[in-house]
Amino acid sequence: MGRLFGTDGVRGVANADLTAEMALGLSVAAAHVLAEAGTFEGHRPRAVVGRDPRASGEFLEAAVVAGLASAGVDVLRVGVLPTPAVAYLTGELGADLGVMLSASHNAMPDNGVKFFARGGHKLADELEDRIESVYEEHRTGAPWDRPTGSGVGRVRDYEEGSDRYVAHLLSVLPNRLDGLKVVLDEAHGAAAQVSPEAFQQAGAEVITIGAEPDGLNINDGCGSTHLDKIKAAVVEHGADLGIAHDGDADRCLAVDHTGAEVDGDQILAVLALAMRERSVLRSDTVVATVMSNLGFKLAMEREGIRLVQTAVGDRYVLEEMKQHGFALGGEQSGHVIILDHATTGDGTLTGLLLAARVAQSGRTLADLAAVMERLPQVLINVPDVDRTRVRTSAELSAAVSDAERELGETGRVLLRPSGTEPLVRVMVEAADIEQARSVAGRLADAVKSALG
Repeated sequence: MGRLFGTDGVRGVANADLTAEMALGLSVAAAHVLAEAGTFEGHRPRAVVGRDPRASGEFLEAAVVAGLASAGVDVLRVGVLPTPAVAYLTGELGADLGVMLSASHNAMPDNGVKFFARGGHKLADELEDRIESVYEEHRTGAPWDRPTGSGVGRVRDYEEGSDRYVAHLLSVLPNRLDGLKVVLDEAHGAAAQVSPEAFQQAGAEVITIGAEPDGLNINDGCGSTHLDKIKAAVVEHGADLGIAHDGDADRCLAVDHTGAEVDGDQILAVLALAMRERSVLRSDTVVATVMSNLGFKLAMEREGIRLVQTAVGDRYVLEEMKQHGFALGGEQSGHVIILDHATTGDGTLTGLLLAARVAQSGRTLADLAAVMERLPQVLINVPDVDRTRVRTSAELSAAVSDAERELGETGRVLLRPSGTEPLVRVMVEAADIEQARSVAGRLADAVKSALG
């Protein structure tokens, strides 16, 4: 069996790859593994279970709840809430385990199961590996001790979860949003109720789009992966800014008053300066991945903020932040982590803090985001090559050195082997888009020649 857990839980087409039987089995296995690890020692175990609005989440939630309760775990069912809300409530309520059912920005037919450890943190890789192993043992017939009588888990709805999460978000804001008009695109997803509620309670005038989930329309032509609608709505309503979430609201992208996109790098830059001003940007450092735009790096250098870069993936950003105690990190995709207040990316929190900076500064988001200039970036995928030789090919190394000499200080080259496919990603940044395209094209040819 190939590894079930990816970088963000177990995902697949619901009822085909990810079945009710699998969801139940993984939940039972998770309960047993955490019990073995001593997590439940000395008390009756408890889990928080939430989901996004996908239709398949209804039966998958039932399967997860059944699995946990059958393994002796009490369940607090919080219903439709964002991933960061489930993580927050797992920590706030002292639960031993959190489970979120979502496939984030993926299309509606997909779904996923993501586990959180005590405190709302991602499960360690070794625990995920052990859950897979126990799941497979049970699936192939290995018996397990089933509690009976009062030993079975009890299930109840925790309807206060939404209000508690919104109250947490509001407690974090450094100032109110009075006088701001904000458009929110909720992607017909998990934040369709809590995000508008939080912005309204913070004092903003709110216009919502994509806030009518019916179980089938999540991420459908809306949200952070489809910005055309929110760009038009911001201009139409004369709003100060727009905030777009994905299906589980663990990320956000923004739109300024002119309808121009403000990406995750720009959001990080704005928040980094705001946090330093409030003396909460620990070590004057921000963490981002190697895919961040060179313009972001140059802006941070100019502003005297240190940039630490990691491999691509929010998990690597989070690991770096936790290891060294940094307060802010994220990705170009809008996955922003404010570690003092969240254990994962939180799109609603990010959007609120971005709006708070606009309100406090009296400047437009366009003006704030201009702290960095996004350099043109060209990405080419080169398929059907031996990705394992990217770092050992002398021919390719020479081609990269030539490209870097041509670009100088105002450009950058990055070659990344895919983790799952026989292809290499060629990324080139330059001050001029035509130069970026030219250099990227030559490097793509070099990859085919050297690794094909």
